[in-house]
Amino acid sequence: MNYRLFTLPNLITCCNLICGCIATGAAFHGKYQWALLFIILGAVFDFFDGLSARALGISGPIGKELDSLADVITFGLAPSTVIFYLFHEVHYPALLIPVHGILPYTAFIMTAFSALRLAKFNLDTRQSTEFIGLPTPANALFWGALALGQHAFLTSQRFNALFLLLFMILFSWLLVAEVPMLSLKFKTWDWRQNSWKYILLLGTLPCLLLGRSAFAAIILWYIVLSLVKSKTRMA
Repeated sequence: MNYRLFTLPNLITCCNLICGCIATGAAFHGKYQWALLFIILGAVFDFFDGLSARALGISGPIGKELDSLADVITFGLAPSTVIFYLFHEVHYPALLIPVHGILPYTAFIMTAFSALRLAKFNLDTRQSTEFIGLPTPANALFWGALALGQHAFLTSQRFNALFLLLFMILFSWLLVAEVPMLSLKFKTWDWRQNSWKYILLLGTLPCLLLGRSAFAAIILWYIVLSLVKSKTRMA
């Protein structure tokens, strides 16, 4: 069977993968600004590979598999590496000092959950209009921005490795949780049909004032609003 490898969408996806590799390498050296930059660039390429595939009418199993592989690196391994390096910088309470050398490697649990999230997304037909669970790009942007923008707090005595571990486990769970999350796909511009999406967009405006922490604040706002919407729907 002859598969077309060198199509424009596949080349764009490879750019996403390369960005993920660079972000991972930067994170291993504690260069959070470069890690975040290349996670953002990877997300841009991830958006345009699908857009170009639809515009050119190119689709196939190679593109789908390649996209998931690239996303595991950029939005799974890269944020895990950010957390891995943070574990070497945070304060350790006396309880966790005996596992000081082991605990950083728990960060890669998030890579596994990201892979599970991506595999589930590929097969879950319910996610055409909204997401089920936290999207991997949102998770990666959160950790990159948090490490960069709140580095002083994360490495202070007010924060410690236990909090980082629990936070990492929480976000790993959110990736695969059966929790509806908002999507910014618009079929119409009607307020009544898209009110939650407009509220989401309006709420991001003050977050932009937070500078390096902006993406982290936006993702937290996104999670909270999605949870509120989900509870409102169930009520």
